[in-house]
Amino acid sequence: MPLGTIDRTPPPIFRQGWSALSKLVFFSALALFLMVADTRVTLVAPLRAAIATALLPVQSALLAPVDMVRDGSGYLRGLAQALLGEDAARKQLAGQAERAAQAERLAVENSRLRALLELQPALVVRSVAAEVLYEAADPYSRKLFINRGTTQGVVTGAPVINEAGVLGQVTRAFPRSAELTLLTDRDAAIPVINARTRQRGVAYGGLAKGRAMELRFVEGNADVKIGDLLQTSGIDGVYPAALDVAQVVQVERQAEGGFARVTLAPAAMADGVRHVLVLEPLSVQLPPRPAAEPEASAEPGSRGRKAARGAP
Repeated sequence: MPLGTIDRTPPPIFRQGWSALSKLVFFSALALFLMVADTRVTLVAPLRAAIATALLPVQSALLAPVDMVRDGSGYLRGLAQALLGEDAARKQLAGQAERAAQAERLAVENSRLRALLELQPALVVRSVAAEVLYEAADPYSRKLFINRGTTQGVVTGAPVINEAGVLGQVTRAFPRSAELTLLTDRDAAIPVINARTRQRGVAYGGLAKGRAMELRFVEGNADVKIGDLLQTSGIDGVYPAALDVAQVVQVERQAEGGFARVTLAPAAMADGVRHVLVLEPLSVQLPPRPAAEPEASAEPGSRGRKAARGAP
């Protein structure tokens, strides 16, 4: 066979085709073109959506074991938390039942003691729920306005409380609103009693930019400690007894002075308060105070001597 007729081309398996550099340049340009086309005219978006739709059943099938494991572990954790919550609820319910029985027993005992001593039953205080409208614009006072007034039975002097304790007192009442002066106001004062020592005093506002109170006229050697709770005494004819007012946070005893400086933190802070309860003053239910007796007239003999002394 002549040599010129021999096919010298390599078999298909050994054909090299394009060089590696040519393939790199081509596919790089193709990838760049596809990215630019997808960004500009979203050319590949329909193809991507079709591929995602086709692969969705496969993805769901592959994620099924993972979801089963996650849901199973979540169910077991929820079951354990539910069992712990049930145990805590049972303990709390048992404690509440014990306290309720104790309160009922104390109420019966209290009624028997009052009947034995022929005392009047405790006064029932009427209350009105109110919502805070806004704070007074005066920067030198601590006053709030509520959406209840004389139309709803709110009167001047009515105490105002929330879930933490006494907030203040109504100083002006309008038909559909009322002005509330807080205990931290510089002109506010409230009679208090120390829950630990049963010592009475008067708490005043106006300290630390209207956010603190002061227990004034306390003797230097008085039994007052940090942490003592001050409550309403109930004998002023305004506030019911045993309402939290403030707590002692600082006691300064001065050797050269006869009084101690006692700083208080209000039990009910007005910052962020939204709903309050307006109580009826106790003076509405208490009997009127007796009028002051006139001065005793002078003795007849003295009047006679004065007349004789003044006679010519």
